[in-house]
Amino acid sequence: MQLVVGRIGRPHGVRGDVTVEVRTDDPELRFVAGRPIATDPADRGPLVITGLRWHKSVLLLTFEGVVGRDAAEELRGTMLVIDSAEVEPSDDPDEFHDHQLIGLAVETVSGEPVGEVEDVLHHGQDLLVVRRKGQDDVLIPFVRALVPEVDVEAGKLVVDPPEGLL
Repeated sequence: MQLVVGRIGRPHGVRGDVTVEVRTDDPELRFVAGRPIATDPADRGPLVITGLRWHKSVLLLTFEGVVGRDAAEELRGTMLVIDSAEVEPSDDPDEFHDHQLIGLAVETVSGEPVGEVEDVLHHGQDLLVVRRKGQDDVLIPFVRALVPEVDVEAGKLVVDPPEGLL
């Protein structure tokens, strides 16, 4: 499974640098000069990072063969991806990577099936996007009070939703 670690944004300057929306907690491990990184769509890569720097809390990358603003603009919107096998498991039992949660069956504390985790959104607060059969998707804040149990090995997570959430 591929994990998105960054999204190429607008060009920066005229030499071919691009801004990157970082989507990883470990940018120093994922973006290393001289290392190729896979892309989505795949036909835009792999891209070999030749330079990186931070400018006012924005990551700027330079790639081999990408010279000039026009070439950088062609990469806009490209996702930078890694294989999920490259991600070290966390020692914290309450920390999960998105790929571990996506696909888990969701049930209530009383055992009633709710649906399946389709995505994880990160908008100030982590939200689980749960697909329900024949109903609209529901967003569940990923906090212990509402998600008291996550069992990745069993393929499920338990929710304790307040009245009206589901």
